[in-house]
Amino acid sequence: MAVQPEGTPCWADAMFTDLEGAERFYGDVLGWTFGDSSAEYGHYTQARVDGKAVAALVPPMPGQEGQSQWCLYFASPDAAATAEKVRHSGGDVLMEPMRIGDLGTMCLAREPSGAVFGIWQAGTHEGFEETAAPGAYCWAEVFTREPEKADAFFAAVFPYRTKDLVDDAVDFRMYAVGEETVLGRMRMTDDFPPEVPSYINVYFTVADCDEAVAKATRLGGVVRFGPMSSPFGRFAALGDPQGATFSVIDTTTTEGETPRIREA
Repeated sequence: MAVQPEGTPCWADAMFTDLEGAERFYGDVLGWTFGDSSAEYGHYTQARVDGKAVAALVPPMPGQEGQSQWCLYFASPDAAATAEKVRHSGGDVLMEPMRIGDLGTMCLAREPSGAVFGIWQAGTHEGFEETAAPGAYCWAEVFTREPEKADAFFAAVFPYRTKDLVDDAVDFRMYAVGEETVLGRMRMTDDFPPEVPSYINVYFTVADCDEAVAKATRLGGVVRFGPMSSPFGRFAALGDPQGATFSVIDTTTTEGETPRIREA
């Protein structure tokens, strides 16, 4: 796939203390295979579907051990300039832009309501080589208790147009790059335990949601929500055995009418 427009989700990775355990879990649940890890890049290991790179797993760096979590990266033509926008818009730069050989330049940041994300300026590694196919990334949502902060921040850092779901039951906004909707934002309700911070939930496509959930729980994962059918697909939110949250969705199994959307 070509370099993505600025603000488009372009890559996802996660740190795991038990890298082999993570490979077994995601290999079974999502059908991933894994390339050779590179000691030069901290044993960063790409996950593949049909030979195409779809994500990566990596052991934690010294001092960064803790609960695993998925990190979504947004495309940027200039990571340093985007990092400055993060600062000027009320966010925090957690890791300054760092060049990774000829692969590209990465940066880690946190938006004002607390969700951590990455910035990626592509070099030879342009990002996802496949999306929206079984085993590959297809969608993500920012979960936050302070949507006003998140909305203002993301619209200032990236060239997003915003649209709202017309539904009294949820506070859900969508961010678009041009005509393509690339990210959702959901207000966290009281159903979320108070200790759960803002985060970005990454969705991976599966051929059968219920089958993926059954595999995940059999391997020590937990179901946090669902499975549930929607106009966009049948999905479930899961936690892997090392604590990382992600979702699976079968976009071919839909139910109900697509809700109305209005310009924000």
